Amino acid sequence: MRAALMGVGSLGTIIGALVAKNGGDLTLVDANKAHVDALNQNGATVIGKMELNAVPVKAITPEEMDGIYDLVILLAKQTYNDVALRQLLPHLGKNSVVCTLQNGVPEESVGRIIGPERVVGGIVGWGATFRGPGVSELTSDVSAMRYEIGEVDGSRTERIQAVCDLLNLAGTCVVMDNLMGTRWSKVIQNATLSGMSAALGCTYAEILDNEKAVSCAAWVGNEIVKIVRARGITLEDLVPGWSYYSLAFDDQEGLQRANQWLRDYFRPHRPLKASMLQDMEKGIPCEIDYIVGICSQWGRKLGIPTPTCDTIISIVKDFENGTIPMPTMAYLDRFVLPNLL
Repeated sequence: MRAALMGVGSLGTIIGALVAKNGGDLTLVDANKAHVDALNQNGATVIGKMELNAVPVKAITPEEMDGIYDLVILLAKQTYNDVALRQLLPHLGKNSVVCTLQNGVPEESVGRIIGPERVVGGIVGWGATFRGPGVSELTSDVSAMRYEIGEVDGSRTERIQAVCDLLNLAGTCVVMDNLMGTRWSKVIQNATLSGMSAALGCTYAEILDNEKAVSCAAWVGNEIVKIVRARGITLEDLVPGWSYYSLAFDDQEGLQRANQWLRDYFRPHRPLKASMLQDMEKGIPCEIDYIVGICSQWGRKLGIPTPTCDTIISIVKDFENGTIPMPTMAYLDRFVLPNLL
């Protein structure tokens, strides 16, 4: 089986290193030639919560792809999908499968380009920071390195098991029968802490240690739980025993419980800085429309107010438009939390 990983950023570098270290065969594909060259010349290096030095890997640019790939792990940011998927399309056969591990709910948009019959999806339960060509920092605990994947229709197939077998070389992978429930749980995970990290220019720890900031994150979760309930989606636990329904509340006591839940749940990820914020620091478009924006869009469709999500988006868009400098914790002043009796 020919397998490739497209979009070798912070996560892809670590996955590639672990798959190679554990005996798998995975070609890493990325448009960043300096990164590709460093991976080929020096191997993949992982620092932080895991230390791997110069693990030999095979890396190529999209132009160097040849032949047909049976399995592709898609980790490019959704902002690059139009380009990346059209580069990938000539290298997909009738029975090729693409597993999108991207943020948001990308299965439908990916399927429109490469064919929905080729698409499976999943979520990554851990975080990392790209440190430079060939080097990535694992910022989550090793115990958090989980993947939940599945067919869009929830069926159990040989191809989804093949994806699972590959990802088990880089952590713990579980096949789910409720992909959309898993996807929306991941949206909540990202929109809460990653969204606030981007809006405030800070780490998860700074959010969790600030009462108003963590309350904002809880309100994001509360807004999205209302949306998924209205759509009839059943959320899945990304970590066994940790339900995102814990972020539903309607009084001050419930908000405090939600705040504590966030502090406990995200404790292993405290050093993490959102990938959206990393993109903002690099001066490239971030995935705010695909992570927090999708929540505001569904809120408008359903008539469910999403003021906290909307504020996150407005801050990030103001930065990207050059209206404001890099956000800091001072931008908490732009959040007006609803009154609870």
